[in-house]
Amino acid sequence: MQTMSDDVFGKIVDIESEYKDRGYAQGKEAGKNAGAVEGRELGLEHGFDIGKDLGFYQGWVQTWLDAATTQPGLVPDRAQKKLLAIKAVIDSVPATNIEGAHFDDRLKEIRQKFKVASAMLGVNISAELPTNSLGSTAARIIAENVTKLPDFDDTVNIWVYEEIVEGKKLTEIINIQHENVKYLPGHKLPNNVVATPDAAEVVKDATHIVVVIPHQFIEHLLDRIHGSIRPDARAISLIKGIGISSQGMTTMTQIIHRTLAIPVSSLSGANIANEIAEKKYCETTIGCSDPDEAIVWRSLFNTPYFRVNCVSDVIGVEFCGALKNVVAVGAGFIDGLGLGNNTKAAIIRIGFLEMRRLAMHISGAQIQESTFMESCGIADVITTCYGGRNRRLAEEFVKTGKPMSQLEKELLNGQKLQGYLTADEVHSYIDSCGVTDHFPLFTNIYKICYKGKTPNSIFDGLNVDFSNDTRAPSPAL
Repeated sequence: MQTMSDDVFGKIVDIESEYKDRGYAQGKEAGKNAGAVEGRELGLEHGFDIGKDLGFYQGWVQTWLDAATTQPGLVPDRAQKKLLAIKAVIDSVPATNIEGAHFDDRLKEIRQKFKVASAMLGVNISAELPTNSLGSTAARIIAENVTKLPDFDDTVNIWVYEEIVEGKKLTEIINIQHENVKYLPGHKLPNNVVATPDAAEVVKDATHIVVVIPHQFIEHLLDRIHGSIRPDARAISLIKGIGISSQGMTTMTQIIHRTLAIPVSSLSGANIANEIAEKKYCETTIGCSDPDEAIVWRSLFNTPYFRVNCVSDVIGVEFCGALKNVVAVGAGFIDGLGLGNNTKAAIIRIGFLEMRRLAMHISGAQIQESTFMESCGIADVITTCYGGRNRRLAEEFVKTGKPMSQLEKELLNGQKLQGYLTADEVHSYIDSCGVTDHFPLFTNIYKICYKGKTPNSIFDGLNVDFSNDTRAPSPAL
């Protein structure tokens, strides 16, 4: 199958955001009108479902139709017909006076057609994002360390999605000025960091590959580099996200290993990129199942200000790194409500316990209890709930009433949030298991983000007893 070009992928995030914002507004309007027919709360929930679901499908369909126009032959004729059929159903949903039953029938039809179209296309639509602040910070640390390691080449190649910044290519700025002026301004990169816009070229001949990209975009990146990987290469994921669905959990290391067929470790911790760039002391955790390989990864990352501890629990390190973002969203709601540190501390404690409970429920003894006491666990929960961008945007969500996708565009300079996306995935899993009442905080955060519940509803049902939690998985808890 032909590969979609970079310029098409570069427009995807903006296209999807536009349609999601439009869908969100449409959903709010539909919710108001449906309330008169079905009762206020039910109508409002249906309205926000319209905003969320139709916004996604609308953006997805339009992106592929645009791609079919700009790159003839990319989208098969059968798939184009199916995309147009989905668009016709979406267009038939009125913006006002929606009734729940009619909406449910039409959404079911859209989902069925969507599955068929996805199978015809054979790939998931996604976008590759540029090297972010954490990626640049990691490159800086590794570039400083490899000059002291005789077994490594001094050059550190980094993939940067090509953008124009003040009339210049971002890769040229990095290679000439030695600074990522968009994502890590004010911090010089070593001269042995070399930026290139070709991901496949970056990994060619590399023995150790560091993967830093928002988790919703990983599969397309892997599709583009898998043919260029050395069979003896090793990878480490710094991605703070996991895939959770009604079928269970899929980690980023599992996805990377499945595609690249190489060993994959994980790194996560209380690591806010700008503070690391300023060389303020912090800790991180590497999860690596091979003790010898763990030594190598530690030598690449460990510095006097960035202290690395290695554990064998690869999945646990990833799990903590992803779930803490959901807790941070809850902490941001508390800040937005102006309720103070005592209340925030209570939300952090409950969120941390729900993280542990979900780990037991999904994996049983596979995730080690001790991992939660590492930097990737409790320390990362604390720092993210006080200083991370998920907390910051959740606070703005409460104060402004704007959707998360709009706040991303306004406040994050092209970077993406993980917390509210992971909250949706977590809810999908616990709802399919029938255990939402055992995760009241995660459930409330989901409903505030996606169902129009007020931020004050975060406290509903939080009197859960965690004292009898065990390491054995149990669907009924």
